[in-house]
Amino acid sequence: MKKILLIFGVVYLGLLDLNAQMYVSPNSYVFVNDQYVYVTQDVNLANNGNFYLRNSSQLLQGTSGSGTNTGLGNLSIFQEGTSNNFGYNYWCSPVGVPSASTGNSSFGITRLFRPTTITTSVAPTILPAGQSNGVATNSSLSIAQKWIYKFVQSNQYGQWTYVGNANTIAPGEGFTMKGVSGSDNTVADVTEGKENNPSNNQRYDFRGLPNDGTINIPVGNSAGPNPNRTLTGNPYPSAINLNLFLLENSGYTVDYSTGAVTSGGSAVIDGNAYFWEHSKSANSHLLINYVGGYGTYAPNNVNAFSPGTYTAPTWNTYNEDGTLNVTGASSGSTYKRMFAPVGQGFKVQGVVASGNAQMKNIYRVFTKESVANNSQFERVVNSTASVQSDKWENVPNVAGVDYTQFSKREVPQFKIHTIMNNQYTRETAVAFNNNATDGFDLVMDAVTSESTLPKDVYFPLDGNKQFVINTLAFDEDKKIPLAFKADEETTFTITVSELINFDLADNIYVHDKVADTYHDIKNSTFSADLPAGVNKDRFEITFKDANNTLVNPSEIANTFQVYQNNDNSSLTIFNSLNKDVVSLNLYDVTGKRVISKYNLGTDEQYEISTSGLSDGIYIVKLETKDNLNVDKKVSIYKK
Repeated sequence: MKKILLIFGVVYLGLLDLNAQMYVSPNSYVFVNDQYVYVTQDVNLANNGNFYLRNSSQLLQGTSGSGTNTGLGNLSIFQEGTSNNFGYNYWCSPVGVPSASTGNSSFGITRLFRPTTITTSVAPTILPAGQSNGVATNSSLSIAQKWIYKFVQSNQYGQWTYVGNANTIAPGEGFTMKGVSGSDNTVADVTEGKENNPSNNQRYDFRGLPNDGTINIPVGNSAGPNPNRTLTGNPYPSAINLNLFLLENSGYTVDYSTGAVTSGGSAVIDGNAYFWEHSKSANSHLLINYVGGYGTYAPNNVNAFSPGTYTAPTWNTYNEDGTLNVTGASSGSTYKRMFAPVGQGFKVQGVVASGNAQMKNIYRVFTKESVANNSQFERVVNSTASVQSDKWENVPNVAGVDYTQFSKREVPQFKIHTIMNNQYTRETAVAFNNNATDGFDLVMDAVTSESTLPKDVYFPLDGNKQFVINTLAFDEDKKIPLAFKADEETTFTITVSELINFDLADNIYVHDKVADTYHDIKNSTFSADLPAGVNKDRFEITFKDANNTLVNPSEIANTFQVYQNNDNSSLTIFNSLNKDVVSLNLYDVTGKRVISKYNLGTDEQYEISTSGLSDGIYIVKLETKDNLNVDKKVSIYKK
């Protein structure tokens, strides 16, 4: 016989693990503060029975089949999106319309409320379809239904389906919604201390029947130049492990005890998630003036319980008068994506003619939003702080995984920024996983969601597909092709923008195979003026300069010959490789610097007078522009 938790009065819950059903009786409520509740079976919210999740609280459920929640009461959970009424967020609702029927129900924006106190909220004003600008004030929230759309099994911009204020967004379907202007300084939860809208993030109260169980997400064939994609997202009132969803729907099997990932099943999606980012400076509803693009996430780690790789979107930027900004480079932000937070929407790309990807309760975790927790919702606040610790702290989850046994570090990788005509920047990533091949691997490599950009750079791994994440096994002799395309003569400027856990090689070069020249992009930039067209064969990334056989830094250092000529009181340095010497310092045995020279250039020989120095042992320290450090000892004495 099933155990049932009956809630008849007001109950304040901390951490509660319920091996039971949960029933909240009429005119009662459950209040949870800064914790999670785990219900292994279904939740029944009777008429006017409410379930409040506050201060980052979340609900986990353990059923393995279809959703079985029911009731005319409401689960209430907060989430914040952008406050710019010109900018989109991609959402996926954790709730549907309350229903006496068993199972999940559809959602509409009338289920979004404005918080007024810790347990009360008021319905929003849904603006007429012709009005464009949502508004927040200290007494009201107005949402523009004009921008509410969904996108299911489609491959054309014109195939977005208008929703407006209708309750027709199925569980697991994502939707677009623009933010609001104005501000709302109401603090509904004083213990949390967040205003509804301090002019940068708008807080919404999602109220309805909580989604639960296995949710089918329709996907379509991605063959051809315009692949089918579906806007979906996290459909639960808890975070999810995005890796698990992507892996298990891409033909991979996950061992939940070891995290090991093996291939061999049937894939329905391509293993990546695509996140829309809209610039926070957006100031127009005109499509031609949009400033935005899609970032790409691939779960390419050695196990399912460690973070994958995310590359920021590429976008054009515009000046306030609508003209193209040509004064600097711009791209999207760096977000941590492994644990998708409540309400986060994203696109997936199908690989079958038609079918369903499945979201499951087993993917659900209790993780609060933060960089350290690898869980961020796309909105104004963003941090690129690095993750310092190696292992996760405890992550409560439905699958019963002990996350403390797994690394929270990303695989070794480096990111490359390529600036095109000083207008916009493409971010690409090269990552290293010994389970990957040099060719295309599902969930390891990721194609761009912006393949129609007139100028771009990418990895040509498979046919005409344009990859922005390339994962492969590391080999110091590896040569990684890099492709460029342009609709006109274009200047491409390339540099390594970020090293993440990468110490596998001392150098990173772009090799121009036509000129047979190597360009250091780890410590410097490389620019190339290329004609219109697509060039897949001329450039490659390498870790060695084949024109310089001395690839070991210590061997290069030994090519500097330092000679003290005491006959004429001069120090001579021979620079046979014509390295660019940025500093030369001479120290006595006490550590006192007695000679300093800077920006000596690439001459083959330097002469430094030592006539004013006392007899003794001295240390010569040289530093080159490519961060080579040379220490030599000399003896000075008078003849």
